[in-house]
Amino acid sequence: MYEIWLVMNIVWEIALGLWPLLLAAAALWMILMLTAWRRPGTRWRAGLPLALGLGVLTTVAAFTLVPGWTRSTLSELGYWVDWANLLAVAAAFGAAAVAFAWPLFSMRQATTRR
Repeated sequence: MYEIWLVMNIVWEIALGLWPLLLAAAALWMILMLTAWRRPGTRWRAGLPLALGLGVLTTVAAFTLVPGWTRSTLSELGYWVDWANLLAVAAAFGAAAVAFAWPLFSMRQATTRR
């Protein structure tokens, strides 16, 4: 349990250092969502499978690339908490990709509708 608490504290400290970027990303996401919501003919269901597919690809890519970005390798992950952290970081990248891609793909589907 201590390891999980430690990870949560580390994530909080990293977020404190990056809060302007996180705030800008949140604002951009809100603008995308409002634009898609106000646009007539936005097809949310049609855009979701494409966004989820991109999210899965992003998660897999992040799972393989994040250890290198942190100057580590998959072979150095010897403890279950290390694997859980890597999976959580990769899932966060995937979730962010879905969050930004869904309104974009939904608006795209509105323009290609027949």
